[in-house]
Amino acid sequence: MKQSSQTIDGFKTYVSNLDANPIKGMELNVQVLTTGFWPTQSAAKCTLPPEIIKCCEVFQKYYLSNHNGRRLTWQTTMGTGELRAFFGKKRHELNVSTHQMVILLLFNTHDTLTFKDILNATGIPAPDLHKNLLPLLVPQHKILLKNPPVKKFAATDEFSFNENFKSKLFRVKVLQVVQKETEPERGETQKKVDEDRKHMIEAAIVRTMKSRKNMQHQNLVAEVTRQLSTRFRPNPLTIKKRIESLIEREYLERSATDRKVYNYLA
Repeated sequence: MKQSSQTIDGFKTYVSNLDANPIKGMELNVQVLTTGFWPTQSAAKCTLPPEIIKCCEVFQKYYLSNHNGRRLTWQTTMGTGELRAFFGKKRHELNVSTHQMVILLLFNTHDTLTFKDILNATGIPAPDLHKNLLPLLVPQHKILLKNPPVKKFAATDEFSFNENFKSKLFRVKVLQVVQKETEPERGETQKKVDEDRKHMIEAAIVRTMKSRKNMQHQNLVAEVTRQLSTRFRPNPLTIKKRIESLIEREYLERSATDRKVYNYLA
């Protein structure tokens, strides 16, 4: 996160030194993390507006000029956007999700859009689109109007910008709908987390044994736990299983004189 903060500071300096600011009127903040540090989920599809794509392209050009051989994947489900919106003569700043930002920007050029229109224009999967539209329709954040005004969504339902929206606050934070994870989803998530952690545990074991050459079981478990404690606390039984796996793959071996001592195999 510290490196990511330094990257965005460098990017802002880079943009300010350009003869013509290609993203004038917009501000972009990006958090760049390697895949292993993100929550284990695939990037959801989302067609960004041209002005946002321009921001992404300018950042990507800057980033790749400093980091060869890397690839950026934009996680739009994890971002937020701040929009300046006019409701009649009154202005508000809206704090919304990236997907909600993409949806709302469509109404700069359209008075009314159907659910199917928004689906086609944004490319956001229907369940995610439904989830992001709901908070924009609730009474306290009625930024959009729906016709017919019922909870169920249909492809032909029409949405329009509510110019009569009112709020006592200048900055309006649109609360997100949090969907409960189902049991199969929870199991799948845990499976992915366990898989990621398995590799981290093995890397810590190999790293430790490479420097120590031989080590007693309890000491190895303690050292691996210490190394990984800032990220998660591994179960000693899991560490033992990973040691057994590394022995089978001939990264380690048991000492001939003491089975509780491991030797590193170069």
